[in-house]
Amino acid sequence: MIDRLYIAATSQHVGKTTSTLGLMAAIRARGHKVSYCKPVGQEFVELGDLRVDKDALLFARGMDFELKADLHSPIIIGRGVTSKYLDDPTKFDLAGPITKASRRLQAENDIVIYEGTGHPGVGSVCDMSNAQVAQLLDSPVIMIVEGGIGSTIDKLNMNLALFREKRVPVRGVIVNKTRPDKLEKVRKYLDIYLKKLGIPLLGVVPYEKTLSNPIMATVRRALEGKTLLHRSQLNNRVENIASGSLLAQAEIDHLKNLLILVSRRRLEEALAALQVILEERKLPGSTISGIIVTGEDHKVADLPHLDFLIEHKIPVISCALDTYGAAVRINQMEVKINLKTPWKIRRAVELIEEHVDMDLLL
Repeated sequence: MIDRLYIAATSQHVGKTTSTLGLMAAIRARGHKVSYCKPVGQEFVELGDLRVDKDALLFARGMDFELKADLHSPIIIGRGVTSKYLDDPTKFDLAGPITKASRRLQAENDIVIYEGTGHPGVGSVCDMSNAQVAQLLDSPVIMIVEGGIGSTIDKLNMNLALFREKRVPVRGVIVNKTRPDKLEKVRKYLDIYLKKLGIPLLGVVPYEKTLSNPIMATVRRALEGKTLLHRSQLNNRVENIASGSLLAQAEIDHLKNLLILVSRRRLEEALAALQVILEERKLPGSTISGIIVTGEDHKVADLPHLDFLIEHKIPVISCALDTYGAAVRINQMEVKINLKTPWKIRRAVELIEEHVDMDLLL
């Protein structure tokens, strides 16, 4: 049985972290002692005097292990490091902390999962690309690609070239975020192509809308908004979005976890219509995830139907964008799994268990 895996992806936002969570949980469920490491991090959080990659923190909390920066996040390549490295590479020992962490993790666990950073070329400027790190760790690679056929194969072949160059073996491919109605077709043709390369197709995972749904806190950050009411409810998940004008016309079909975008001018009309709709459909106010008041800065005192908003703990955020601009910004958001979305972690684990051949992988 293998004792290490390096998880790479053809690009950002194809579900590498989500897949890694699922793989780690699935391996653990089979009775193996498994640990996690993000050898090269970029986005970090500070824990006292230590800096750790945010994904390492997510895994420590989500998979319930004690986070140690030197083991689980040995290297952070932050702002300014790349130019300093190019000025004088001899001042940096990037490989040392990674190999030291790996030796200890491998000695203490049955399997160690190493999560890559971005696409395979990320880190090349510091001689720490994903392919170089996988080679350093002597680890086979699992490649995560986004669902499709032609473009998926093109991207896969381009990214595999870096690992071929470093003679890093590819353990298999997982096709993620595949349209449910295309699962069998994608499986058939990706398998045909990968067999020519001698690489196993480990699984084809369907696109899951719930994993792309944001929470109100994520929406607020994307809009650079200000919370006017119920900051404590910003973990509300968002599944549907509607404008205030549609509410006023009673043209809303899906109210579950609804985010309302409305200008201050139409806010009173929209809230009055909302209360009528909720009463007619016998739904609680808690089905509303939140309200974005667009167009200008506002104050709590400006809000109409304040008693209704307070009673049902509906968070209200103001932003400078108009309603159309806010809708476009939300539509362009890249939503990542995080500590405030535990249901996504659970679903990620289920998807890997349901759609990836773990026996073939191990």
